[in-house]
Amino acid sequence: MHKKLFIPGPIDVKKDVLEQMSRPMIGHRSKDASALQRSISRKLQEVFCTKEGILLSASSGTGLMEGAIRSCTARRAAVFSIGAFGERWYKMAISNNVSADIYRADKGDIITPEMVEEVLRTGKYDLVTVTHNETSTGVMNPLEGISQVLRNFPEVVFCVDAVSSMAGTKIEVDKLGMDICITSTQKCFGLPPGMAMASVSQKAIEAAKNVKNRGYYLDLLELYNYIQKKDYQYPSTPALSIMYAMDYQLDRILEEGLENRYKRHLDMAQCVRDWAKKNFELFPKEEYASDTVTAIKNTKGIDISWLNRELGERGYQISNGYGDLKDKTFRISHMGDYTLEDVEGLLETIDEVLGCGN
Repeated sequence: MHKKLFIPGPIDVKKDVLEQMSRPMIGHRSKDASALQRSISRKLQEVFCTKEGILLSASSGTGLMEGAIRSCTARRAAVFSIGAFGERWYKMAISNNVSADIYRADKGDIITPEMVEEVLRTGKYDLVTVTHNETSTGVMNPLEGISQVLRNFPEVVFCVDAVSSMAGTKIEVDKLGMDICITSTQKCFGLPPGMAMASVSQKAIEAAKNVKNRGYYLDLLELYNYIQKKDYQYPSTPALSIMYAMDYQLDRILEEGLENRYKRHLDMAQCVRDWAKKNFELFPKEEYASDTVTAIKNTKGIDISWLNRELGERGYQISNGYGDLKDKTFRISHMGDYTLEDVEGLLETIDEVLGCGN
């Protein structure tokens, strides 16, 4: 039985989108490949609200995150973490011999603008990383407030992980002064996993020129320069099948209308939050709650694995808590092409399962 995946990715992909991946291959050095890449980039600029360059990578979002912190940190990176995926930025820095410090908020809390300002006033850092939407805790960081602080430090490269939020909530990259904003296919874009996408500012490109050891495959400067010189070609073979699906799905996203898409995500999020407050308790404060995935305290001590098995028999899957929050919380995503009706169907089924279990 196919299960509707209400997990923080990958999520369900529409049949017509999947069918695009069965199109015949083309040469990756052909004019057709350049045209496909150019089409995707222009549509992504609309979604990112940016005029800056777009990079694609045949990797997960983690790939471009690693590329960003390695390629653009000349002195030292300040990593701001609100959970497991914020911690990942720091691990990538240390693993690549990039000097970095990590600043943590309590789980379920946010990074405040005041925290960022205090750290940057030390003058030690030339790059900052922030996780916009932390799926392990269901928290969405206040990008607007943080971006206002970064404006006072124009020498600092501002990197944002928007892997689980881009195309699900409005992120105005240029307005917020983001130098690198990273996302991936398998979450709010409603695509299969396998590709990451990023906007890259000229400031980030100039910063990368001052970094000697940027790696090879994920060298953002090399990727950017190659695209400019070779008319939307990449140094290595791109994931053409996913690119076909991406180009098609971006048309669907833009046809729906970005504001309509954001409202649909917010309506789904509010539905889950209301259900969680009625039956359990939200893990984060509601004002910090994510618009794409809700983390819920397991206040009733239910067996989450049992619940998921029962849901699986009814065609649904949700997610347990992440790391040390396993069984203490559970998570329901509401992203991609799901509708409010889909979410209501899931919640009614959970109520049915829990009623039977009692």
